[in-house]
Amino acid sequence: MLASNNKINYLKRSLAAELLKLFFEDKIESEINTIPLRRVPKYSQPVSCCIFKDRAMIRSQIMALLGMNMEEDDETKDLLFFFKKAIEREEVESPILTVIDIACHSCEKGQYYVTEVCQGCLAKPCESNCPVKAIKAINGRAKIDQNKCVRCGRCQEMCPYNAIVYKSVPCEESCPAGAISRNPQTGKADIDYDKCIYCGKCTKSCPFGAITDRSQIIDVAKRLKNKENVIALVAPSIVGQFPGNILQAVSSLKKLGFSEVHEVAYGADLAAQHEAKEFMDEVKSGKQKMISNSCCTAWVETVKKHLPEFSSYISKTPSPMAFIAHEIKEKNPSSITVFIGPCVAKKFEALHNQNVDYVLTFEELGAFLVAKEIEVAELGETSFDSPDSTGRGRSFPITGGVSEAVKRHLNDSEEMKVLKIDGLNKSNIFLLKRTIKEKDKFNFVEVMACENGCIGGPGVISNPKISKRKIEDYSARTV
Repeated sequence: MLASNNKINYLKRSLAAELLKLFFEDKIESEINTIPLRRVPKYSQPVSCCIFKDRAMIRSQIMALLGMNMEEDDETKDLLFFFKKAIEREEVESPILTVIDIACHSCEKGQYYVTEVCQGCLAKPCESNCPVKAIKAINGRAKIDQNKCVRCGRCQEMCPYNAIVYKSVPCEESCPAGAISRNPQTGKADIDYDKCIYCGKCTKSCPFGAITDRSQIIDVAKRLKNKENVIALVAPSIVGQFPGNILQAVSSLKKLGFSEVHEVAYGADLAAQHEAKEFMDEVKSGKQKMISNSCCTAWVETVKKHLPEFSSYISKTPSPMAFIAHEIKEKNPSSITVFIGPCVAKKFEALHNQNVDYVLTFEELGAFLVAKEIEVAELGETSFDSPDSTGRGRSFPITGGVSEAVKRHLNDSEEMKVLKIDGLNKSNIFLLKRTIKEKDKFNFVEVMACENGCIGGPGVISNPKISKRKIEDYSARTV
């Protein structure tokens, strides 16, 4: 996975902020078509093969920020055409991910290579330990026959000089669901949405920014600019994402134009109570295991599409987002609800939940703050409009936080034996398949698709280690 601080992320964040600034200043219609030209001036040093491809890549990133599906791009239309299309849009469109083919590097299949570091040693452990005899010494150096190689990695493990490297296909290898492949005709990345679990790992791993989520910033900005009753639902993982404390973040959202700001940690408290009761009912009825349904949309999709044998174990407890959005819509059906969090999968969940209108990531919220020149740390504190949540609900975004919250609501927590999966990958899915039927070892499963939990999601800004420390400190202040 790429670190959150990289030039692709900087480009997306700055483009989003520029679009929003132009929109709020009523300049977007006159200037949107000039953004690629201003970003890549004539005679500038190109990043790719030429300035024209650089401009085309920026155009594509802008279109994704406008919420467009790049697989259906019409190159005869300019950016203004697509902006007007975005403004007229009343509902979020599917799929939530899109491939920018001009940015795709058409990576070749992952392979092991022998580098110049090879010393041509006498021991030749790479050759001796290759299970398919794909390595031979040629002119004193090891050479891998790619037609024979099965990519087991044994040669890399055995080389005493670390002379063998693996050249990967980042998007394919980061996908735990096997939903990404190379199109045989174009060589570009393809997403199989029948397999996709919307974890967003591909968006975080591609060093060319070729896979991205379709943004809803224009949809939300339009509602805010029209001064509609727009209500923010803020995920507990917001702690540590911006300078200042969480109550200053509430103030920043009010300054952006949100009429109310609700803490989704309150929904997490409701989810934990509900799941604890469901767990006790299941245990009493003789059911051996329960898998949490409240912590991770991507995991729920994994079960639906790839592990149907697990479906009988999945709890029926809704997510914290679903709990709080339901309460808000019951009180005010005409309100516009916007979930703000670290997650791409929440955009997919919201498509199937009539109580959630839009979803923004923390990165996208950051673009709003930059566009409006709001410094969070300079603001006063404002309380949430929702009831106070507990430290248990506020710990949900950290791996293990869900199971700990559920355990606190049990009369006898000794009955709960937890299996925690920190990050969905092919190895962990294999582990789950192997252990799910084992008796007595565990009876409650918590799975987080992202390493470290929600704080490691594809839409975060802050380092997960910093976020974890700040969330633990914030949670410790409440019961």
